[in-house]
Amino acid sequence: MKQPLRNIGLLPIFFFIILSGCQSETFDAEHYFPMPDPMPEIVSSEVQEFVADTLLTGLNRPWGMEFLPDGRILIAQRNGTIQITNGVRDQTVAMEPHLPEGLRDLRIHPDFEETGWLYFSVYVEPDEEGHAYSKLMRGTVEGDQLRNIEELYAAGPVRGGGGWTGSRIAFDREGYLYFAVGIRGERMNSQDLLHHSGKTMRLHDDGSIPEDNPFVGRDDALPEIYSYGHREHQALVPHPERDEIWSNEHGEFGGDELNRLEKGGNYGWPLATYSLEYDSTYVTPDTLLDGTVPPVHHWTPSISPSGMDFNRSRRYEGWYGDLFVGSLRQRLLNRTFGYEDGDPQDEHLLPHIGRVRQVRSAPDGFIYFVTEDTGLLVRLLPA
Repeated sequence: MKQPLRNIGLLPIFFFIILSGCQSETFDAEHYFPMPDPMPEIVSSEVQEFVADTLLTGLNRPWGMEFLPDGRILIAQRNGTIQITNGVRDQTVAMEPHLPEGLRDLRIHPDFEETGWLYFSVYVEPDEEGHAYSKLMRGTVEGDQLRNIEELYAAGPVRGGGGWTGSRIAFDREGYLYFAVGIRGERMNSQDLLHHSGKTMRLHDDGSIPEDNPFVGRDDALPEIYSYGHREHQALVPHPERDEIWSNEHGEFGGDELNRLEKGGNYGWPLATYSLEYDSTYVTPDTLLDGTVPPVHHWTPSISPSGMDFNRSRRYEGWYGDLFVGSLRQRLLNRTFGYEDGDPQDEHLLPHIGRVRQVRSAPDGFIYFVTEDTGLLVRLLPA
């Protein structure tokens, strides 16, 4: 049961005890930002007390977020700017040069300290002929500069604006690169293996296509496709203990999904779904068909999920292993647990905080998220 806020006043700093199990031994407790003074109010979830520490305000529709080994945080904004913060509250520096409008996700290379590669995605709105693209790009981070920018992959041309296209990026344990391409045009494009829409692409880190992709060598399929039958996936994250990539996606009216991606898997849209039409009629009466992969969890009514991550840190003993999912529609942070036991449940945290666009479990062991409408960067601190 949710508990009301309690003002803790000027509790001593040792209230925030540094727990063992931090994700990386190279980070100390205050690596990205120092602890707040005075302390914010305590919030009680079902199993974990915490505080919401607002680190930055005034962000311009942030979408992606990444953490550099030197202690800086990068925040991608829809206007094409990447803001850099080095732990000073309400102070950021813009990385140069500015990127195209439609900037989406950020992800560093698994061997970033050796390669310097920062991967980012851009949705290019329709040109005069109505053609739009979801693009995967990369550049090397050199101080506050992004150098050696190159385009690795372009999904398209497709028709239609992409104001809500996820365009998320993830790396698995073997170093393969995954890229989410949302649905565009006709719904059945998601089932068409020669169309980019509604697919997860799997690539090498240089944009080339792995020979063991599930549809390589077929004349009726794009070889870069890893999974299909998606509507609009808004998150791609690696599982903390298994070599798996998980995603979530928007339904039409209800029927948002949490999925575990399988090689060659068909996730059903629009043939099998829990979603309804906006007039409450069926998209299809089938929630599962032979040959389709069922969701691990679905949200009806819709939460409009966005970025998400697993809590990988023992800092929050009550939340270890839980999924934290941004909710756009309900303007809160959603905690999903029990999914490994086949009994997924949800708890709503921080109602009205804003449209939570991205959530990350950072190398310092804390959970961070950004809100696109209220323009915040927030860190959760265990109490």
